[in-house]
Amino acid sequence: DENIINKSVLKRTLERQQCSTNTRRSNGDNSQETFQERRARIQRNEVIAELDRISNPFDQSLLAYDSSGGTGPTSPNTNHRDDAAAYNASTDVLPRQSNESDDYARLKDTNNGHPQRPRFISSVTRRFQRRRRFSETDHRPSESRAPDASYNSQLSRSLGRKAGTHENYVDLNVMSAPATHHPGGFGGQNGAPNGAPHGPPGTPGGPAANVPDSYFTESKKGEVNELRQLLRNFNVERSPTRKREIIKKVIAYMTLGIDVSRLFTEMMLAIETRDLVIKKMVYLFLCNYATSHPELAQMCTNTLQKDCGNEDPMVRGLALRALCSLRLPQMVEYISEPLRRALSDHHAYVRKTGVMGILKLYHLDRDKFDECNFVDILYDMLRDPDAQVVSNCIIVLNEIMAQGPDGGMALNRAIMLHLLNRIHEFSEFGVVAVIDLVPRYIPANDDEGFQIMNLLDPVLSTSNSAAVVATIRAFISLADQIGDDPVQMKRQVVGRVKASLVTLVASGCSELSYSLLKHVDSLVDSCPGIFDDEYRQFYVRYHEPTHIKHLKVQILPKLANPDNAPDIVAELGECVTDKDPQMNRLAVRSMSLIACRDVGGEGCADSIARRLVEMLDLDVSHVCAEAATSLADVLRKHPELKQIIAPPLPRALRYMTEPEGKASVVHLLGECGDIVGEAPYSLEKLIDSYDEIKDASVKIALLTSTIKLFFKRPPEVQKMLGRLLAKATEDVSSQDLHDRALMYYRLLSTAGDPKIVEQVVSKSPVIGGHGVNFAEEEDKEHRDALLEEFNTLSTLYGITSENFISEEYQVKLVRMPKEHPLDVGAAPLVDPGVNGVAEHLQQTSINDVAPESAPAAP
Repeated sequence: DENIINKSVLKRTLERQQCSTNTRRSNGDNSQETFQERRARIQRNEVIAELDRISNPFDQSLLAYDSSGGTGPTSPNTNHRDDAAAYNASTDVLPRQSNESDDYARLKDTNNGHPQRPRFISSVTRRFQRRRRFSETDHRPSESRAPDASYNSQLSRSLGRKAGTHENYVDLNVMSAPATHHPGGFGGQNGAPNGAPHGPPGTPGGPAANVPDSYFTESKKGEVNELRQLLRNFNVERSPTRKREIIKKVIAYMTLGIDVSRLFTEMMLAIETRDLVIKKMVYLFLCNYATSHPELAQMCTNTLQKDCGNEDPMVRGLALRALCSLRLPQMVEYISEPLRRALSDHHAYVRKTGVMGILKLYHLDRDKFDECNFVDILYDMLRDPDAQVVSNCIIVLNEIMAQGPDGGMALNRAIMLHLLNRIHEFSEFGVVAVIDLVPRYIPANDDEGFQIMNLLDPVLSTSNSAAVVATIRAFISLADQIGDDPVQMKRQVVGRVKASLVTLVASGCSELSYSLLKHVDSLVDSCPGIFDDEYRQFYVRYHEPTHIKHLKVQILPKLANPDNAPDIVAELGECVTDKDPQMNRLAVRSMSLIACRDVGGEGCADSIARRLVEMLDLDVSHVCAEAATSLADVLRKHPELKQIIAPPLPRALRYMTEPEGKASVVHLLGECGDIVGEAPYSLEKLIDSYDEIKDASVKIALLTSTIKLFFKRPPEVQKMLGRLLAKATEDVSSQDLHDRALMYYRLLSTAGDPKIVEQVVSKSPVIGGHGVNFAEEEDKEHRDALLEEFNTLSTLYGITSENFISEEYQVKLVRMPKEHPLDVGAAPLVDPGVNGVAEHLQQTSINDVAPESAPAAP
């Protein structure tokens, strides 16, 4: 028998180690044991434990069962050596003492002197039970199944795990988990086939928890089901901290887009708590899934209404916000009364939550909103002592009445000055809400307009860009209504806000900087020259995003003057070498704009033209094309630069690849053909390859230049002009080309005097004068319309709102009041100061004026 062989081998090993120790001690060596002796002693302890394990009848049945693959202890596949080796590896965790008898005593259990087993043996036992149960419930006969050879290695790995302390050694009978009894498993009486449980609860043979009968039985697993079980756990109910963590996990799943609506019932049961954090998270869950579970959400109405009357103002506010955020039509009847009570609550948090609840009720049911007459209540609440409540009232009134005849809340002098004098009490968002009312207000006289500017001037020093830009819009609006010279007043306003804008552009994030730069661009177009001394702030920085670089390059030519033009041109010349093709194009175009606008002083246009001519020889196709296009524009403004532009044109035409650049070079050859000797021959090559030209703009430029060159050098151009007209009149790829060719042909064939045709065809318009721009750049009406919509998306898009907002959603800008309680010649106002508005309004007050101007709900 293999067990007997193993036992004899282990005994001989133990005797050999003991003899070596006795020999050393008999020689008189009583010193402390060496490392080798300590190792031998530990191995001896392991041998003793192994001998007891082999002697243990329970382990014999366990190993016989495992090696048989679940078919019985007589299976021929028994292999106890692997199991013995696995247990040897596990005994390395035993305490190591100098006394051998003590070591062995620690391994003994009071139960018949057998060694204790590690804690994890119970899990192995349960694995054997489940394995035998599953094998016997399989439809195949057990004899036809091959034993699971991998399970022996799994057992070895399980037994080989190391425990840390003596606490890991406990009795098997105590640590065994309950398991459902099946035929042939542990706990049956002598392995009876009936498999009836005979042990008490908690033993392997007693009643246990439900276990699936088969691998194919569906079991509810997953994160959501685990959370459901945790929420139903009684221990979780008793621990608010644990419950809070579980609900946080539910909210996290909901935020990630995982559907946790199956937990609706469990979450609603958690609403009855005094923990404010849990209540807030449950309210968030309720509002998010109320639309998918309207019946269950309606069942929480009583709880929410009860919380609206809670003694804690935070609970009252949270409950009211959740009640108004359910977005269920059947909940409207339960909302109005809590809302009305909240508007008169003694705590500001509940009042401001109630104000926002009015807006939700307005979008949910407008008929119910009109019945409750909430508009007048909101106007009365503009006098609320809490600034957050007042700012919420302004926001709600503007949104409710946006489609009304006034384009927002009604304004009068008392309301406007009352809000402005309290502006230091508002938060940043509240300040923006108040200042946005100023462009809609008409001051009673110039002194009142300056008074409002003085009140708003400190806002320009804040770090909030929204408040600063809103103040700029208010100043621009007031500048159009006060003073004898609105244009000069507007320039003074822009000069005042320049420092604030430049500071915010340099200190903000990329998105914020882009938005501010668009507003600066609009102000530069309206008031040129104001930002010229700050041109260095608009230089491109290497770490800036691409869209900011492009916008700065577009702004730089607008800041050029005779003093800073050389620096700006040099900066743009550096941008031409950037790796971004769009950046190169914009830089070249900006240089040409400085020359075309003639703002750089004497010699600036000549210098820029020479730079552009040098770019024609660069081995960068898009830079060459953009340079040729820019030279065509410069030549329109400065015909005297023809001698500088003309020489490299034939060479540039040979190497130009982009259609736009080729069309520009062809146009320049027609303009400079009288001083370029190769001009007719360069154009003739294009005419001969006319069928290979695909772009219509090149064909049109070729036709126009050939006609102009005909009147300058008729003998050389006459024949090739005929061939070109014949091909162009038959070309149907472009209607413009076809019609233009027919017009030129009829002019030449029917005109009696060729000089008349020359005046019509070859005379190019010359744009002269300082500061005179091309017609496409002169659009004052468009710039003024954009300035009216300053601090809106129109400024970012560069178009008015009617181009991207439907008419039904557009909000009109209506200035009010039409009539003031003061005469036009009233005495100048003094700063009324906070809480002193009524005394300086000639005995008028908000109580007298505000209700009269309160419009009816739309």
